[in-house]
Amino acid sequence: MGLKILLFVPNIIGYIRILLLLVCWWTFNYPTVFFPCYVIFIILDGLDGYAARQLNQVSEFGAWFDVAIDNFGRTMLWCLLFKWGHFISSLEWCVFVCTHNSMGADWKNKFGEGPWWVRKTMANGFKTPVGAFAIFGLHVLPIWLYGYYNQILSATFLMPLTMQWLIIAFLVAGRLLCMAVENTLGLPSGHTHRCV
Repeated sequence: MGLKILLFVPNIIGYIRILLLLVCWWTFNYPTVFFPCYVIFIILDGLDGYAARQLNQVSEFGAWFDVAIDNFGRTMLWCLLFKWGHFISSLEWCVFVCTHNSMGADWKNKFGEGPWWVRKTMANGFKTPVGAFAIFGLHVLPIWLYGYYNQILSATFLMPLTMQWLIIAFLVAGRLLCMAVENTLGLPSGHTHRCV
């Protein structure tokens, strides 16, 4: 396929997501710009995979590029939000290296012989209630915390604190499940390999 891959629609969506990340980085202290840009960044993450499948533009580079952009976005947000944010970011980068190195672009579909809770989470490319729960914890928790600390949830969405805390608890539980799955990678050979 050569350089033609660089112009695949999913990869063009990836370039747009990188531009959004730059805007987010520059406007971190301006919630009225940062928050919607980061939410669009997350939404586009779902659209690039859909476009790849619909347009038959799935590629090894695209799979790698998509996850790398996701990690860059969450790394930026976790590290700007908290001094200890690099811990979560480091975990995600280690998992990225391990899954793509040992399993390739089709890593989501190679968990058939892992522990039952990993299989349940990874089933159908995370398109199950348990998988969605883990993905919400992964993607939504950092932006939700940003909204909480910048009082966007209270001032803009008029959300009661109790509801904000309940949703934070839900998202933390999803992120913990995701962290457990990230920590136990089922390899195609059927062995369990602890990567991080």
